[in-house]
Amino acid sequence: MKRRIIALILAVMMLAALAGCGSGSTTSAEPSTEPSTAASTEPTEAASVEPSEVPSEEPSEEPAEEVPAEIKVAAMKGPTAIGLLGLMDKSDNTPDELTDSYTFTLADAPDEVTGDIIQGNFDAAVVPTNLAATLYNRTEGKVKIVANVTLGTLYLVTTRDDISSVSDLEGLTIWSTGQNSTPEYAIAYILEKNGVTADVQFAAEPSEIAGLFAAGTADTAVLPQPFVSSLLMQNENIHVALDLTKEWSAVSENGSGLVMSAVIVQQAFIDEHPDALARFMSEYEASVEWVTDEANLDAAAQLTESYGIVGKAAMAKAAIPQCNIVFESGESMKALSAGFIEVLYNANPQSVGGTLPGDDLYYIAQ
Repeated sequence: MKRRIIALILAVMMLAALAGCGSGSTTSAEPSTEPSTAASTEPTEAASVEPSEVPSEEPSEEPAEEVPAEIKVAAMKGPTAIGLLGLMDKSDNTPDELTDSYTFTLADAPDEVTGDIIQGNFDAAVVPTNLAATLYNRTEGKVKIVANVTLGTLYLVTTRDDISSVSDLEGLTIWSTGQNSTPEYAIAYILEKNGVTADVQFAAEPSEIAGLFAAGTADTAVLPQPFVSSLLMQNENIHVALDLTKEWSAVSENGSGLVMSAVIVQQAFIDEHPDALARFMSEYEASVEWVTDEANLDAAAQLTESYGIVGKAAMAKAAIPQCNIVFESGESMKALSAGFIEVLYNANPQSVGGTLPGDDLYYIAQ
């Protein structure tokens, strides 16, 4: 009996052992619900990358595509248009270097293009500065000055040898062209500021003054370039005594300059094509730099003859360095122009269209 009990106990113990082995095998086959210690303590390679090193999934921004514009430009023949020569030549001969296309119209006199400017048929125009103010008034602010491109082209020439300052003009007779326009008001302003009284007589054309010099009837006159250079070529007894641009600056009390020419742009073009306007101004400035580079003087002079801006290349070559061709924009342009227009308005309100323009005459890029 005792032996049977012992055998029974051994049998039970063997069954228990077999059951334990079966349980352990089943547990190892099922996925663990506990987090892996290795996973929680050993960071993966991706997890170790700094945020700045993670490639962006956003597509890179492409630069905005430049939209070409067709720009119609008018300009007056003579010094007013000379600064455009480089751009005109590029437009005609290497247009692939330009984003925009240009059409240029050259006029002998302002009234040839004034109507088209008022009607908006030109996007931009290079005109006398007082005409820019007049057009602003006539269009009720639809045109803006964006740059000055010519300072004074007026010089006092004489056969006398006793004139070296404005004060030496006291009591003399001075001939000039440009009655009721900028030359008259510029001479009057400079004489008044220097306290000088002189008798200013006016001729209709520079050729008339050349005849007066030849006849000995005139010995002192104010003329613009390129007629100054032409006169000096004709008569070796004549020389330049005074540069009216410098004389204006010497007496100016409002920061103004003798700014003969300005670039105006239609407000509609400014609103619709701001990028094209920026390119136009950049190309214009580059053109001025090319024209005023002494190394390009021969080429620029030839272009003035080719385009009919100045009659002969030889005359243009002598005149271009004396034409005060510049490119002034922004606040500098405003300071030079506003004071100049104010002087003309005080002399004759109708010279700037009857009303002194406000600050919105001037476009200053932001």
